[in-house]
Amino acid sequence: MGGGTTPREHLHLLGIGGTGMTALAGLLHESGARVTGSDRRLYPPTSAILARLGLEVHEGFALEHLEPAPDLVVIGNAMSRGNAEVEEVLDRRIPYVSMPRLIEDRFLPGRHSVVVAGTHGKTTTTSMLAWVLTRAGRDPGFLIGGAPVDFESPFRLGAGTPFVLEGDEYDTAFFDKGPKFMHYRPDTALLGVVEFDHADIYRDLDQVTTAFLRFVQLVPRRGLLVYHTDPATTREIAARAPSRRESYGFSTDALWRAESYAEGPDGARCRVRRAGEPFGEIELRVPGRHNVLNALATLVTAADLGVPRDEIVAGLASFRGVRRRLERVGTAAGVTVLDDFAHHPTAIAETLRTVRASHPGRRVWAVLEPRSWSLRRNVFQERLAESFDAADRVVISSVFGAESLAPAERLDPERLVTAIGDRGREAEFLPTADAILDRLSDAARSGDVIVVMSNGGFDGLPRRVVEALAARRAAATGA
Repeated sequence: MGGGTTPREHLHLLGIGGTGMTALAGLLHESGARVTGSDRRLYPPTSAILARLGLEVHEGFALEHLEPAPDLVVIGNAMSRGNAEVEEVLDRRIPYVSMPRLIEDRFLPGRHSVVVAGTHGKTTTTSMLAWVLTRAGRDPGFLIGGAPVDFESPFRLGAGTPFVLEGDEYDTAFFDKGPKFMHYRPDTALLGVVEFDHADIYRDLDQVTTAFLRFVQLVPRRGLLVYHTDPATTREIAARAPSRRESYGFSTDALWRAESYAEGPDGARCRVRRAGEPFGEIELRVPGRHNVLNALATLVTAADLGVPRDEIVAGLASFRGVRRRLERVGTAAGVTVLDDFAHHPTAIAETLRTVRASHPGRRVWAVLEPRSWSLRRNVFQERLAESFDAADRVVISSVFGAESLAPAERLDPERLVTAIGDRGREAEFLPTADAILDRLSDAARSGDVIVVMSNGGFDGLPRRVVEALAARRAAATGA
């Protein structure tokens, strides 16, 4: 009999353009599989990653994408019944699986699974921990739901024991409505702030809390739960965990405590104590109290994994952050434009407090596109106004995809603007990105800081603002 090579396994990813699915595509490609995929629309930065990998990726869905039939189809959680390729997979009984289940089966056996969970800070903390472990020579595997600055790609198979995952509480797939993180078998779990979010799938905070209680029950007794001790909800969840537990925070009852916190335009720093004993000082290139908390969670985890203190401190000091987390897009006409992935009132408030602290004496503009499922709904209608207290001027756009929500369920941006104004801030409602661009390019002045906040593309507004301000400056100077 003649010899020959075994055909590579072919996996087709539905929803391949999502951040998590793109990272999964990269892991599968690194492991030797043939990977194809399709999505409704492809956009940077994930489209650039897929192009660099050289994968066959389709924009739009069509039956011919399943010819010949792949060995396995991975169905992302943005896919639903009625999608042409989903229906074809079901009709033809092509084997299919969710993204988290495939990660569980293919990449976690034999590894030390480290899962980063919580309402805020998951992407940054996952990136920070992956960087510290990498810089310390531990060669971790990782899967990050964002674009870390320090890595070319948000994924790596790695040959070391740790595998670091961003643990999302959002549901898994249309055929598996449990949270994604329930598939990740954590040996070590990191748990930050737990708040009500994802109003499309959770009814209230009690439902969210129940999901996280189930998550911490997955950590084995020999494992470790690293948790933020300052929020009461997180403390209550952690108290139910059967594993070892180590807490971090600014409060005096935290096992790992940050003190003497200071920040400036180039980052933040603090001293750290463990059980009252000095551990050392950490310096960060990323600003904000929230990033100090992310660094504490990283520090505790890395120390438990055996990384020496000096290597942890050096890794934290060299970490450059994640794109679209207060990312500096550019400066033009003396105006600095920042891009942030704001998706929740707490995140908006912390982002603006950080900008205010790191840019003292400058006028701060906050520009919000209500785009996440929670911000599009009116569940935060009353609370949201106070999130802008650290801004000087606020611009709110129309609710993204408003037509898909009943008026009684939808955030009212004009009412929000009135509430912000009642709190002493200048605020206005401008429905489109074009209208906002016109206002900013006309009204922004040298020294201003503009923070554009959206968990979507917002029609490329941050970059367009920089370009418009540069054009205004050129016209004024005759350059």
